[in-house]
Amino acid sequence: MQPTVLRAYPADMQVHEFSVDLNAPVDEVWEMFWYRRPDRPQAKLGSIEILHPGDENGEGLVRHCTFPVPKFLLSGGVGQSWEWLTEVKPKESWRYDAIGKPLWSRAEGHTRLEDLGDGRTRVHFQEKYWAFNPWMRRLGLEKYVHDRISRDNDSIFKALEGGLEWHRKRREREAAAELEGADG
Repeated sequence: MQPTVLRAYPADMQVHEFSVDLNAPVDEVWEMFWYRRPDRPQAKLGSIEILHPGDENGEGLVRHCTFPVPKFLLSGGVGQSWEWLTEVKPKESWRYDAIGKPLWSRAEGHTRLEDLGDGRTRVHFQEKYWAFNPWMRRLGLEKYVHDRISRDNDSIFKALEGGLEWHRKRREREAAAELEGADG
């Protein structure tokens, strides 16, 4: 068992929480999040590049993400984060810590899968976010940017049903190819 790490958070940090129910068992939802082959679909809102795969469960995975941010932040409308995944419990939950720009911020996120029975899963997501620069907080940019990013997170989570459908079709294609190969 790993020791608990106590973290100090700013009192005014941003927090976003979201849950969505999916018509899929936990195994399918886990596979959708953790599928690593090059043919995996990318979200239209951004990209995720795996820099280090971590262990067989994904513990220690490092990824680089891009996502839209307001253009007035002078980053060409593109935000970036570098994320490290830890506390991975297969088919249950994981956590990430991230450093992001252009605000130069830190985020901590948790995703948890809840088996609802009857082939359904609830995905719970929580993110804590704060900018390093206190002026960004005082000017309200931390909250504004986080609200925009969180809105996009909501869109991504709503699109998970589409991701599940892609994986179902992929498994059907693989099973058909396997049968064809066995017949040949």
